[in-house]
Amino acid sequence: MAALEYWLWLSAADVGPRAKTALVQCFGDAEQAFHASNGAFFHVPGVSKQEARILEKRDIRAAERILADCEEQKLQILTLQDARYPTRLKNIPAPPVVLYVKGRLPEVDREAVVALIGTRRASEYGRRMGRELAMQIGRGGGVVLSLLTAGVDEEVAKGALRAHCGVIGVLGTPIEGEKTFLARDVAEKGALVSEYPPGTRAQKRFFRERNRVAAGLSAGVVVVEAPEKSGALLFADEAAEQGREIFAVPGNVGETNSAGTLSLLKNGARLITCGQDVLEDLAPLFPGKLRMDGAAPTIEEEADETAEEKKEVDTEKPQGYIDLRTQLQNLDEEELQIVAAIEKGASHMDDIIDRTGLPTWKVLSKLTKLSIERYLIMRPGKFYELNITKK
Repeated sequence: MAALEYWLWLSAADVGPRAKTALVQCFGDAEQAFHASNGAFFHVPGVSKQEARILEKRDIRAAERILADCEEQKLQILTLQDARYPTRLKNIPAPPVVLYVKGRLPEVDREAVVALIGTRRASEYGRRMGRELAMQIGRGGGVVLSLLTAGVDEEVAKGALRAHCGVIGVLGTPIEGEKTFLARDVAEKGALVSEYPPGTRAQKRFFRERNRVAAGLSAGVVVVEAPEKSGALLFADEAAEQGREIFAVPGNVGETNSAGTLSLLKNGARLITCGQDVLEDLAPLFPGKLRMDGAAPTIEEEADETAEEKKEVDTEKPQGYIDLRTQLQNLDEEELQIVAAIEKGASHMDDIIDRTGLPTWKVLSKLTKLSIERYLIMRPGKFYELNITKK
């Protein structure tokens, strides 16, 4: 029997990931674990009695079916001992004993993989920030990771696909269970990843287990928008425990969806307002990989993408600066203060804060909003340039 089948046996066993890792650490690999003496599993640290009873059955019949399903679905199988298995993931406390991959997984250990996550009940602000950050990070040379769930996460994947960059979707189900068009596109342009073999019956705990895999593949994690009690915060906790850099996007004080991100910022998360902030922080870890220029989409690119998405072209809209009068009538008093504080050319974020006299958090929030709505253009180094005809 091929050694791979023993790995598939262990992968399919209905026990937790820590128990599977404990067996490999104790016996050396899946094959030696399978052939361990009767009763040996009950004495392995990290394996409960219930898990030991399941493992003692040594039911390998599912291995042949899994192998056939993987061939039919065109899934790659990476075991913990495979040379292609990411070292970054291997070094977490309980790495998956097997990874199932559809598509082409980037060389994770050499790439600045950034997970962007957020609430399912995202606001328009959260959805747009997720999409924009993914585009900026992708265009700057990063690889974008998404959980592909509704809300912020699906917009992150869409942004990465628009940027034509590396993209990874990490699932809490077997790969065949994710049948959306978005998942299909991610598999075509990047890779779908799961630790669950084909035919596995989904369980609630899988989604929490997925977090450790997604965090393990990432060099950094960006929480885009999250309420106080949110799965995104659980993800951030998991990532922090693994030693990953945590970034958070500021939101309006008082907004339910901002409570979680503001809490992260209070507790030491890195505040970001654009993709360049993330790239600058990770650049020393990936020499020559990341670009600080051109990470943000231009006005023309954003217009083209919106037109393509809506399947219509508005030839009467100007391609250059937006009309001043049209913009000013949509700005509140604080936003007008910020516009007035930006000098010809570009102004640094700190100078804008000083000139307006507004609280830092408020300026950051307004800068983000104005950038999303195309009143401002974000430049490398936290500089902001007006995108209006200021006379």
